[in-house]
Amino acid sequence: MNDPGITILFEGNRRVFEPGETLTVDYRIDSLSLVEARAIEVSVLWYTTGKGDEDLAVHHFVRQTIENGALIDLRKPQRMRTTLPTSPLSYDGVIVRVRWCVRVRLFIARGRELVAEAPFQLGRVPPATAVVHV
Repeated sequence: MNDPGITILFEGNRRVFEPGETLTVDYRIDSLSLVEARAIEVSVLWYTTGKGDEDLAVHHFVRQTIENGALIDLRKPQRMRTTLPTSPLSYDGVIVRVRWCVRVRLFIARGRELVAEAPFQLGRVPPATAVVHV
């Protein structure tokens, strides 16, 4: 059997949000059959990339576990909603970048897991430009 895929859809197809707004996403598992899932985690997080240490912090986290090996029909869309914080804002700097995303992790049989991420932007900070000294 092929592994299922994970679809994450932002309400209104929006990808830019302001601090304090409500982020709403629907997610589902793309499979023609029931998936024998052990747990599913949905999180909203930010992380940095670039020079120096990379940071990561979770803003919102929900974990659903399956009792007694029962099957979950995650083909039906599930909804997650959270109020976004005031910081850190998304930032595309020369040295460091701050990225936000929604991450869905599905833990399936025999210790395997599937992960999908959908990026979005928090705030409207213009990208930095490198200063060239002449």
